Amino acid sequence: MSEPQHNLTVDHLEVVDGRERNQIEGWIPELATEAELRDALEKAFDYRGDVTITRKDGTRVEGYIFDRRNGPTLDASVVRLIPQNSSPQNPSQKISIAYSDIAALAFSGRDTAAGKSWEAWVRKYWERKAAGEKGIALEPEKLD
Repeated sequence: MSEPQHNLTVDHLEVVDGRERNQIEGWIPELATEAELRDALEKAFDYRGDVTITRKDGTRVEGYIFDRRNGPTLDASVVRLIPQNSSPQNPSQKISIAYSDIAALAFSGRDTAAGKSWEAWVRKYWERKAAGEKGIALEPEKLD
């Protein structure tokens, strides 16, 4: 276990302990069993970046998983995603893919929430306030 560090910058504080151990960005899970597939898709649902799903017919879909529906079988279970290449004219385009149709899964996009913590966010606010900055508020950061 590493020693606590003092006088860290806000950028350092945003990367919380354990991020390296729990990071799944770039992970390509083994999907040899039904349990491994279900577990990987649960992690993909919690992931805040895009994933790439390779179907058994070889086609690939990259996008953000916003829903999954677990059924008693792989055929009855589906994952729902918004494709990365959705047109601005139709941003609500959604695709459903049966678990049984998934050959591979990759956590291909950047996890926009990785390493962010409430404590770092509040500390950033108090640093700005202590520096005498006026008119500040606790507001969410802009996404890339």
